[in-house]
Amino acid sequence: MRGLQSFQRVRVSTDEFPAAKRFAMWQEVYARGIFNVDIEPIGDAPFHAEVDFTPLPDVTIAAGSRSPATYNVTREHIRRSKDIIAISILRSGAASATQYGKELLSGVGSASVLMGDDPSSSTLSTDGTFITLALSRPAMAALVPKLTSVAGRGISNVNPALNMLRRYVEFIQDGEPFTDREIAHSVSTHILDLAALALGARGDAADLARLRGARAARFAEI
Repeated sequence: MRGLQSFQRVRVSTDEFPAAKRFAMWQEVYARGIFNVDIEPIGDAPFHAEVDFTPLPDVTIAAGSRSPATYNVTREHIRRSKDIIAISILRSGAASATQYGKELLSGVGSASVLMGDDPSSSTLSTDGTFITLALSRPAMAALVPKLTSVAGRGISNVNPALNMLRRYVEFIQDGEPFTDREIAHSVSTHILDLAALALGARGDAADLARLRGARAARFAEI
C-alpha cells in the first residue's frame, strides 16, 4: 500500500469523480496509487466504491464498500509491493479469494489471509462491504514465528480472535482520527496482537498478544 504517510484518515470515493471517468480514475488513484492491483469490474452496472483508510505504524486499515469486481495481484505487482500480509474480512455480500490455488473465504465474517509474495485474486460478486488490514510482515513474523504456515488458508467466521479484531477495528474506524503518535502505536500493537491470535500464534508471543488483545477488546466493548 502506497501514498498514505500520516495517521490522518483518508476517504476515497468514486462519487468524487465524473461519471464518465469514474472507473479510469479509480484505477489511477486506488489500484495504482494506493494498492498494487488490477481491477476487472463484473456486470454492466456503473462501477462504484468507497474506502476509508487509516494509516498506523505497521498497519493500514482499509474499510468500505464496493460494487462487483475482481482484484488481481500479479507477479509484476509483487515486484513493486511492500513486505506485507493482508487480512481481509468480508462484512457483507458474496465474495471469494484465492492464493496458492486455494479458496480462502467461507462466507460473511470470514477472512482471507493474503501473503505479499505470491499472486492472488479476490472477487466480490455482489455489492458488499469489507475491512482489509495491511500488516507489516516483519512485525507479524515476530508474533507468529511460523508465519509461512498460514499461507494458502483463511480464517473462519467463528474464530473468536478474528471477531474481536473486527469489533476493535470497527470501534477505531467509528472514532476520531489519531493525532497522537503514542496512541497510534498503541492501537497498532493491539491490532497486530489480535491478528496474531487469529492466525494461531503460540508460545510466549501468543500469551503477550492475548493479554494485550483482551484489554483492547474490553475497551472496545465499553
